[in-house]
Amino acid sequence: MRITCSYLGTHKIWETPESEVVFGRAEEKWPVILDLSPDQKVSRLHGRIWEEGGSYWLEDLNSSRGTLLNGQDIKGRGKQLLLADNSIVVGRTALHVGPGVAESRKTSYLEQGTFLLPEKHHDESGVAIAKDIDATEVEPTSPGGVEDASAKRLRMVCELPFQFAIHTSLKSLLPAIVDQLVEAIPTGESWALVLRERETDALLLRAYHYVERPYLSETLLRRAMADRKAFVWKRNAQMEISGSVAQSGIETGMYAPLLWQGESLGAICAGTRRSDAVFTDDDVRLLVLVSQYAAMAVATHRLQDKLRRESIIKANLLRQFSPKVADQLLAHRGHLRLGGVRSEVTILNSDIRGFSQFAKDMDSDEIVEMLNEYLGVLVPVIFAHKGTIDKFMGDAVLAVFGSPGSDPMQHENAVRAAVEMQTAVSRVNQVRQVRGAPACDFGIGVHCGEVVHGFVGTTDRMEFTVIGDPVNRTQRYCAAAAAQEVLISPELYEHVRDLVDTAITSIPTKHEGELVAHRVLQLRGGNETIAMPGNG
Repeated sequence: MRITCSYLGTHKIWETPESEVVFGRAEEKWPVILDLSPDQKVSRLHGRIWEEGGSYWLEDLNSSRGTLLNGQDIKGRGKQLLLADNSIVVGRTALHVGPGVAESRKTSYLEQGTFLLPEKHHDESGVAIAKDIDATEVEPTSPGGVEDASAKRLRMVCELPFQFAIHTSLKSLLPAIVDQLVEAIPTGESWALVLRERETDALLLRAYHYVERPYLSETLLRRAMADRKAFVWKRNAQMEISGSVAQSGIETGMYAPLLWQGESLGAICAGTRRSDAVFTDDDVRLLVLVSQYAAMAVATHRLQDKLRRESIIKANLLRQFSPKVADQLLAHRGHLRLGGVRSEVTILNSDIRGFSQFAKDMDSDEIVEMLNEYLGVLVPVIFAHKGTIDKFMGDAVLAVFGSPGSDPMQHENAVRAAVEMQTAVSRVNQVRQVRGAPACDFGIGVHCGEVVHGFVGTTDRMEFTVIGDPVNRTQRYCAAAAAQEVLISPELYEHVRDLVDTAITSIPTKHEGELVAHRVLQLRGGNETIAMPGNG
């Protein structure tokens, strides 16, 4: 795949042998394949481009600013077909997607972001070429020659790799393979290709060809798969036959398993009702060879589907979990079952004080850019303390500690994260003030309690969430926290009283009345004391 990136008058060409590319702004905690830095209007995990069915496709991965395809925002609209003249705009970067540079140009895959330099061609002197053949038009027979049965079979074998390139889905590839077998072995009147479904052990008919009606014996197909051998079956007068074999009138049949790395993925069979018909040893050998190709194709497509699904799942996980946790969840897929568990977690809620006033005086691009700058320092702090992002709500962040995996240090980690988040915001504000940009302050509330937490959605679109009254209580503490403040609940203070110095206060609420809160003054412990920015 070859992608041309244009940003502020600079053009770069990026190439990869991969069939799928995730693009965004790469950072240590946000790895992507195609890095579109330094475009700050691009999300860290922005979108993906992949090849499927001989075409290129584009999908926005819930980026903050969306992705424009021919001027239309495709965020939330699923995958979109890319045509040769399509315009893609990501932030301030324009992308153009096309096939990679042909190998005949001897161009190695470029490192990301490298400029493509013009190639230099040098004529080799003193070299005599006796004969050459167009490598794009090679036939297994001589030009003008008569194609006998052996040449026809050789041509079929030579064309199998091209069938893989033309038919990018099993739905079209497997019937094409059967059609070639029909041409190469005309003895067979009825053909069938079945695949074994791993979950149910059922044999699914995926491709077939017949003269009057289809015929296949599941007993013989399973025998070929179980014995991992190809064989020819022939009816004789002494045989007592019942069932589908007797009803079909088939006189002789040929079977071969689809074997890949020791596993029988399915089988191919052919049959004929002619008593004088014979399947030769060459027929069996050809069927075995084609079965091996078909098995390789099935295994390859299944692997590609698995990688595509895991790429989507990981892209979703990276929005909520640190890359390390996302990799652990993918490695233990049992943890990704839809559903929830009930246990105690620690919840952190933060948002900007006076955000509505800021938003009123800024244009939309400036608002999103400001939020991304703050979130760019807050999210890594949460991940560094084993936190999980439950959701982003405008200028607010809801994070959970102690889930999806248990953490005996969840209470301490949440409080440390809250204090470091305030410190990180203070540093960002210093930088923004130097360049004349508006600066914001955050209020943070932290609480702990028993909730239901787990994954909701679908297998390919699952998201982590927490449900319960402690979530609402945390939002009360966050709403009451002043700029640069961290308020924690009495329940949380019981777990961290040796870690923090606090001042007791109370906060009014609409439904719960007055709530006791602890305003964090500083962290202590060891040889270091960390003061809150406002208490420097």
